[in-house]
Amino acid sequence: MSVRGIPDVLARILDRKREEIEEGIRQVPLAEMRRRAADAPAPRGFRAAIEARIGEGRPAVIAEIKRASPSRGLIRRDFDPPRIAAGYERGGATALSVLTDREFFRGSPEHLRAARAATSLPVLRKDFLIDPWQVHEARAMGADCVLLIVAALDDDTLRELAELAREVGVDTLVEVHDEAELDRALRIPAPLVGINNRDLRTFETSLATTERLAARVPAGRRTVTESGIASREDVAGLRARGVHAFLVGEAFMSAPDPGERLAALFGESEGEGEGGTRSASGNTITGAIAGGSPE
Repeated sequence: MSVRGIPDVLARILDRKREEIEEGIRQVPLAEMRRRAADAPAPRGFRAAIEARIGEGRPAVIAEIKRASPSRGLIRRDFDPPRIAAGYERGGATALSVLTDREFFRGSPEHLRAARAATSLPVLRKDFLIDPWQVHEARAMGADCVLLIVAALDDDTLRELAELAREVGVDTLVEVHDEAELDRALRIPAPLVGINNRDLRTFETSLATTERLAARVPAGRRTVTESGIASREDVAGLRARGVHAFLVGEAFMSAPDPGERLAALFGESEGEGEGGTRSASGNTITGAIAGGSPE
């Protein structure tokens, strides 16, 4: 696999990921991992949960469980995935996203298993998938959806992993950062398109990325905005542009109570509901339903 122009931080992560995959295959050969995946509990329907929530006129929130990141370092010392997951469910989350990368994000597969067991929500495995073995591993640990980062994959591998995910019964969230990556993502039949507002080279976030790219996502695909959502005004502005699915991590994980922060950011206030989101000026905003990488 060869991908040109990969940012330095992503290149370092992928180099380490290849080493981890080699180590993993030595411990659990592909045939055994396939068997474990086949024996895993049935998927919960990640995309279906998102569509159902949006169909009710509400934003679909994918709430992230993340201890650390390369850009922020340690984010949360008080880190208890089952408790955080349960709090997210009480706060109104539609689904969970759990970091399983050990070295750069201080995550683990155990975090995903524990979070999923603590709730009834579907779970995204947030990691850097570059090999079919990892897709089977994701299903074996109980993931209901996998992240495919376009910047990390060539076209053939992107298609291969997306098709394999469908075969094993998990949804895919295909993540992009710019127009060129979006064009590549749209060549595969993945209905969930994640637009990451974080620049992998500068680590700066800008919601203008979603505002620019969402208009190019065709009907039949669901836009998921990722990173940089920090206020109710951010949510209202994006929903006004037809973006109704949100993946949020650091804004929740840096709060004293992540679940309460979720409810405060996305919960309905007086005058909100199926009719739209009420902006700071008090006007109701409605928007047509529009047809991601770890922070």
